[in-house]
Amino acid sequence: MRGIWAVFFLGVCASLHVVASPIPKQEYRARRDELRKNLDGTLVLFGYTEGRDQVYRVPQDRDFLYLTGWTEPGAVVLITHDGETLFVPHRNAHAETFMGKRADASDADAREVTGFQQVAPIEKLEPALMEAIGTAEKVYSEPESPAAQKLEKLLALRKISASAPMIAKLRMKKSPAEIEAIRHTTNVSMDAHRAAWKRLAGGVSEYQAAATFTATLLEEGCAGHSYSPIFGSGPNSTVLHYSANNRRMDAGEVIVIDAAAECDEYASDITRTLPVGGKFTARQRELYNYVLGAQKAVLAAVKPGVEISSLTKIAKDYLHQFKDADGTTMDKYLPHGVSHHVGLDVHDATGPGPLQAGMVITVEPGIYIPKENIGIRIEDTVLVTDNGVELLSGALPREPEEVEKALAR
Repeated sequence: MRGIWAVFFLGVCASLHVVASPIPKQEYRARRDELRKNLDGTLVLFGYTEGRDQVYRVPQDRDFLYLTGWTEPGAVVLITHDGETLFVPHRNAHAETFMGKRADASDADAREVTGFQQVAPIEKLEPALMEAIGTAEKVYSEPESPAAQKLEKLLALRKISASAPMIAKLRMKKSPAEIEAIRHTTNVSMDAHRAAWKRLAGGVSEYQAAATFTATLLEEGCAGHSYSPIFGSGPNSTVLHYSANNRRMDAGEVIVIDAAAECDEYASDITRTLPVGGKFTARQRELYNYVLGAQKAVLAAVKPGVEISSLTKIAKDYLHQFKDADGTTMDKYLPHGVSHHVGLDVHDATGPGPLQAGMVITVEPGIYIPKENIGIRIEDTVLVTDNGVELLSGALPREPEEVEKALAR
């Protein structure tokens, strides 16, 4: 059996290298050029390192991927104010038997394949680094990575500063190619939601609806999920990050489906709350409309110049005007923030500063009342435009009447 899986993963890994990226190589080069404009030292970033006898997919470090577009393991990028080099491991015939062919610095097409004018074998990294830091005091890397910890030992007299903040400034605003990649991922995610909705019925398990969701995104060519999918019915609808998905749902309750695909490395993030059985009860609809109203209030406020941190207050202020039977205002049932950036990660890189056109964020208010086994969350991925927002996931029904109509089909 182990041999069969090895052959299977060999085919998967080999196929990963022939799928065209939605981001052209010249865009990665432009990102590095933009980074270099304000780089006051030497940047060293390490790609992921492949484990021994590895038979599962490991994602590339996201900052490394953002700057290089390179998905093969063991690579290192060195960027200075004057230039850049990608260092790659030597070809290993034994490893390639299991993992597929890999690039080598000696390949005639190494520059074309990698998008770097300078490609060197990994053993050239240390002398190149020593030369680079001879003219620059500061060194930037990712201090938390195991490879960067080795770098600290090598440069014992240097302080290694975090590279993430400077890269986050670039990652927050998406290029047209990135926006189209996220739009595609969102479209596939909506298709998967619609397919999963058809499985909702009393007696059906959460994992059965989740399985339909997953099958749909894989059928449409995506690699997997942006995050662990949440299919929380009944009492599980009140658990924010519930992901066991192993309960049998019952007619008359709600299910929170918080799930999205990952396609071509880019994420999306969508949540809908649905009545199992096809119709909201009066109480469920009441709470649903509170949440939908809060989401609309936030969406109306999103525009360039607004601080993302202010959006939660807008949602809470909206909910505060409504009281429960015991006098509790509805904002007390909203325990989380209502927005984050989306990109290569579902919770994408973020930093200080107001929203700008070209940023992609979520808007996701919710109400969770465990004593009633009712949780409601409505979440959309939105593009900040010059004048407001474009609801990238807006084609998936949100109005309660539209939700019930969709479930009746």
